[in-house]
Amino acid sequence: MSTSAFEYALLRLVPRVERGEQINIGVVLLCRQHRFLGIRIHLNEARIAALWPDLDLAPVREQLAAFEMVCAGGAGAGPIGELPIYERFRWLTATRSTMIQPSAVHCGLCDAPQVMLDHIFQQMVVLPGQAIDERAHEAGAL
Repeated sequence: MSTSAFEYALLRLVPRVERGEQINIGVVLLCRQHRFLGIRIHLNEARIAALWPDLDLAPVREQLAAFEMVCAGGAGAGPIGELPIYERFRWLTATRSTMIQPSAVHCGLCDAPQVMLDHIFQQMVVLPGQAIDERAHEAGAL
């Protein structure tokens, strides 16, 4: 495999935009050379409840499910899902003032974009020592 440029952004939960409090809940990564657009999401419900005990996660899950659909592409994701991967990445990482906000876009080099996505996810989203149930993620559970 060849080393390729990639771009990524963290997805952050910001329940009260005016306070600016946030936690990382996901990563979206684009590697055009490998035709790769991937997303990893995890809601640490215990951590969220500790910070925002009254937060209703249903709308958060709905918005994240829409992000996953756009990332996957296709007609089921509506007109945005039909766009090329780099345009879908731009849509996913566009500045928002909602509860789900992307970080600035960062770049780097990698040989395997899925491996890099998983690495960034483990480093930036998952808390040290926290186990993630991969089966739940694969089944579409957030």
